[in-house]
Amino acid sequence: MGGQDEMGEATIRDVARHAQVSIASVSRALNGLGNVRAETRERVIASAAELGYVPHAGARSLSLARAHAIGVVLPDLHGEFFSEFVRGMDREASRRGYVMLLSVMHDDSEQAAVALRAMRGRVDGLVVMAPHLSEGMLRRALPTALPALIINGPRSIADIATVRLDNATATEAMVAHLVATGRRRIVHIAGPDGNIDADERATAFRASIARHLPGTEPIVLPGDFAEEGGEAVARAVAAGEIACDAVFAANDMMALGCLQGLRAAGIDVPGQVAVAGFDDIPLARYLGVTTMRVRIAELGEEAIGRVINVLEGEGADTRAELHQAELVVRATSAG
Repeated sequence: MGGQDEMGEATIRDVARHAQVSIASVSRALNGLGNVRAETRERVIASAAELGYVPHAGARSLSLARAHAIGVVLPDLHGEFFSEFVRGMDREASRRGYVMLLSVMHDDSEQAAVALRAMRGRVDGLVVMAPHLSEGMLRRALPTALPALIINGPRSIADIATVRLDNATATEAMVAHLVATGRRRIVHIAGPDGNIDADERATAFRASIARHLPGTEPIVLPGDFAEEGGEAVARAVAAGEIACDAVFAANDMMALGCLQGLRAAGIDVPGQVAVAGFDDIPLARYLGVTTMRVRIAELGEEAIGRVINVLEGEGADTRAELHQAELVVRATSAG
């Protein structure tokens, strides 16, 4: 048999070459894992039988020692963004025969480091959403032996797989829409200080106002990514403390809080004040809120898929992918 090694005993490499698949696919097929197409499994089994391949017991046990788990470390996200993101990740992990080990870290960077270190020995790869962590902290805490992907992390990271939102382009699109509908005094409710997404959206908002409404002072108010931040702005508008004809919140939860607060005060939305958010969580769709659609579940699927691709032999991944958001105009700004 020409496909065997010099000793006459077929190797897993021989089977992969004969079946024209990757070594990882041979391993998954022969170990009975679910994330292999039926035709691939049949081809691998047929090639193994033809070559007389018998997996070495030690090698097989080493292969099966893999956890088939992906560690996911997230910040303390609010509401439906969290559930949509986790839903997308879990869907892709399950489809490919993996489970997720989920940990939530709070703003304390030391606690974040503990969460990351706790993954060592338990998972095969990592997905980390880190909009509030520094590059140095991330590099110190990430287990070096595990393939990892960083979502919305520091822009200076270039040697680790990343996915980032194009916050500047998205914010520009929203400001352009509000100005096009006649709004001239637009308030931006920012997210928490030190959060990369929040900071980028606030910076882009100021730049967009300067572009579209030259000479107008941009109004940026503090927020917290929670409904209460939007409600507080609505109370200030209702009390006459803030004069505006549009509110653009840095996420949908604050937009929803603002919307409910304005309506409770008898302020017509969008007649008197337009309201817009960012993310497109399901509740924003149900309540007709204008927003920037992030495709949250799809973002989660993509992140998990890229890590699994590395684990299954597709080579190192250091790509920096820019995820685009899409303007979705609904009742809270239309007309």
